[in-house]
Amino acid sequence: MEYILETQGLTKRYGNKDAARDINLHIVEGQIYGLIGRNGAGKTTIMRMISGLSAPTSGTYSLFGKTGYEMGKMLKNVGVLIEYPGIYPKLSAYENLKIKCIGAGIRPKGYVEEMLKTVGLENTDMKKPAGAYSLGMRQRLGIGLALVGDPKILILDEPINGLDPQGIAEVRQMLVRLRDEKGITIMISSHILDELAKVADSFGIINEGSLLDEFTAEELHRRCGQYVVIRTDDHDATLKALRDIGIGEVITEPDGTLRVSDHLDDTAGMSRAIVNAGIALREIHLQTVSLEDYYLGVTGGGEHNG
Repeated sequence: MEYILETQGLTKRYGNKDAARDINLHIVEGQIYGLIGRNGAGKTTIMRMISGLSAPTSGTYSLFGKTGYEMGKMLKNVGVLIEYPGIYPKLSAYENLKIKCIGAGIRPKGYVEEMLKTVGLENTDMKKPAGAYSLGMRQRLGIGLALVGDPKILILDEPINGLDPQGIAEVRQMLVRLRDEKGITIMISSHILDELAKVADSFGIINEGSLLDEFTAEELHRRCGQYVVIRTDDHDATLKALRDIGIGEVITEPDGTLRVSDHLDDTAGMSRAIVNAGIALREIHLQTVSLEDYYLGVTGGGEHNG
């Protein structure tokens, strides 16, 4: 598998405290990577290091397979929006983008107009100052500024934080378009985990400066999603009774509980088969596990904002 970005033992220390410790991330080219963690977990610290805004205390990282000086030259292919969009509040979206383009030496005709269209601001009043925009519009402008220069990877720290449902949906749809239509790799952090689950292809969970888990959307679906929980007094007989009615996707937990991941709409049929086989059915119910549930299980619960 080809990684556009990898980190190897990446660590950032402030005094005696590790803000990020021994981080090993793997981000696949052309995918959306969701970084999950509460406030102070180390997400922003990691993003600042890999975008060149902060030097690591130890460890390293590679972009496009390049490290050291060669990698430094590749940072021009990285677009960054960390914390708040750096906009001129008295200037319009067009003027903000125009200034960024001039600073980056980008002058092709129609470039700013195309960038406004990319982030959904093409119909915005060109005389309206950006300081008067809604939070969602400012976030989209911030992403537009990060896209100037056509980066191959985009690093976004909490881009949907504070947005209303419509603003969240608009940013989410835009990120999917950037991935699918322009092939841009996106690293995004968010505490709105259900929204992150809708767009990300892979995930990393950060807690107290450490990377606890890294997994793909497919792996998340296997670990989470929906399944039927069954508890009986005879494990082997229950498995046979389920197989007899065509149910084969069953996982046995260490305590003997069964997790069934197919025929989810037929709990009545499962119950009937178990009881007819003379097995004492102690519990059966449909369980739904979200990304947030999984995150809380990995981190041990508690506050999950960040």
